Amino acid sequence: MHEFNEVFIQILILLAISIFVIGVAKKLNQPYTIALVLVGLIFGLIQGPIPLLEEAEHFITQSNIFQAIIISLFLPILLGDATLKLPFHHIVERKKAVMSTALIGTLLSFLLIGFSTYYLLDLPITVAFTFAALMSATDPISVLSIFKSAGVSQKISTIMEGESLFNDGIAVVLFKISSIFLLTYIEMGWEGFASGVFLFFKFAIGGALVGVILGFIASQIIRFYDDYPFEIAVSALLFFGSYFIAEHIEVSGVIAVVAGGFVFSDYGAKIGMSKQTHTNINTFWDVITLIANSIIFLLIGLEIRNIDFTGKWSIILVGILLVIIARTIALYGSTALLKDITRKERLLLNWGGLKGSLSIALALSLPSSFEGRETVLLLTFSVVLFSLFVQGLTIQPLIKLLGLSKK
Repeated sequence: MHEFNEVFIQILILLAISIFVIGVAKKLNQPYTIALVLVGLIFGLIQGPIPLLEEAEHFITQSNIFQAIIISLFLPILLGDATLKLPFHHIVERKKAVMSTALIGTLLSFLLIGFSTYYLLDLPITVAFTFAALMSATDPISVLSIFKSAGVSQKISTIMEGESLFNDGIAVVLFKISSIFLLTYIEMGWEGFASGVFLFFKFAIGGALVGVILGFIASQIIRFYDDYPFEIAVSALLFFGSYFIAEHIEVSGVIAVVAGGFVFSDYGAKIGMSKQTHTNINTFWDVITLIANSIIFLLIGLEIRNIDFTGKWSIILVGILLVIIARTIALYGSTALLKDITRKERLLLNWGGLKGSLSIALALSLPSSFEGRETVLLLTFSVVLFSLFVQGLTIQPLIKLLGLSKK
């Protein structure tokens, strides 16, 4: 019991600091995710121990509980909430752009970053492609809040959020294949390549099937009730159930949550949700997502004290440059045949492809036995920090410069 109280107090300390920072950021009309990372960085750069805060940060990020908290708890929350907020018919309307960027763009980015870091940075192939998988995921949380305040068109917001939702699932599958199976497949030659492709489709299609089935079941359940606390509980069971069931049968839990969430938020809302229930479910998950994001982004900044940057600035700068170039080639290459996206919109979509919490969470979930873990952490944190502070803080001026703001 005493140990549980200690855990609760440590998480509560982080949450209290996060909520305070969010309150200040909202008053200043600035993205709270970037403010949280900045405060975390300040704490992380302070020499010497910080009472209570250091213990809380160490407990969460340096113990085995981190994966359980971030990957298994927060990830289904963030993905599930995103599916509730993004109407599926908007995805259907922009399906060519979303699928092109999420599928073709993600795979292109993965291959470009993997091969370029392998050859130019001389990283071991498993390290290069593990890093490439982490950099293939985009995190539009900060960008979308800026889009909303600037009045950017629904089209651009839908493409960016849709890309992120689907490419998160693909990136997690690529991360598992790269960090666990890649060397084995390389040794097997063409047979190994075929096995890798099969595993990719098994993870992706299997996860989607689990999500669709559970989303349909959850939608049928809420048909018989007009009770929003019960229906919120069903949504929570769907998000976590989809994730854990999919992971248990060795398919993608991330894709399962996204597929299940879309079925529930679209089909389920039509057949079983009153307007009041729909509003209350969104409100509930707004609060839970705010709490999850507040802790994750503060931890990103705090974790800086555990990364050794000494004498590694050249590899960091090259790594950042390679990720930016790969994103540009992947975005423009995957949308080249789409005539409904203008040159200015492509530029905004490209620069808005920030890296964030998922990349960090996956990097930190690598076991200590993974050869090259420190290099992956170094490069991942460097790119994420550049992405949040340089790209994140220049998005709003770029919107105004391109004339894409309605306000």
